Amino acid sequence: MRKYLVCAVLGVTSMFAGIAQAQTATYKIDPRHTFVTFEIGHRVGNMDLSTNRGRWDRKDGTVKFDKVARTGQVDITLEMASINTGTEAFDKHLRTADFFDVEKHPTARFTADRFVFNSDQLAQVVGSLTLMGKVHPLTLHAQRFGCVENPMLKREVCGGDFQAVLDRTLFGMEYGIPRGVAKEVRLTLQVEAILQD
Repeated sequence: MRKYLVCAVLGVTSMFAGIAQAQTATYKIDPRHTFVTFEIGHRVGNMDLSTNRGRWDRKDGTVKFDKVARTGQVDITLEMASINTGTEAFDKHLRTADFFDVEKHPTARFTADRFVFNSDQLAQVVGSLTLMGKVHPLTLHAQRFGCVENPMLKREVCGGDFQAVLDRTLFGMEYGIPRGVAKEVRLTLQVEAILQD
């Protein structure tokens, strides 16, 4: 009898483990509703007068998400030459070796395999950023996140807003530091991803 109960428990456990694994879904980044933007102070003389902002127009990636287990993976790639501040001269400078050196490092990549929840709300996505040939930890803090059936696409879409602050000098970007230009850069990720078959 005891042997039978042990076998039954193991069988049920295996069944639920299989169900949980089967609930992991893959979502494709929707480039029309996904934007990665940066903000950094614009310093003139000894004063930050305003804020420089820009974004990358070309990006691709996937999100894998298990709602039951609250686990997932993120993989997003940016084409660095697609940087867009609205000012072509500034864009050209940002593409040079002073900043992103896009000829040597044409892409940046964020990957993550840890989702942190606060009660029922996604709070953090913990991963790493590969930029200019260097890899450093990066945690995205969720401002909002949710999944819903998109009536136009007739399939589920998950999306949210995320923020992080990084030290650009960790990636070898030293331009302007001796003049007091900020080394901290704020990243904002607006992400939407579409459930795949």
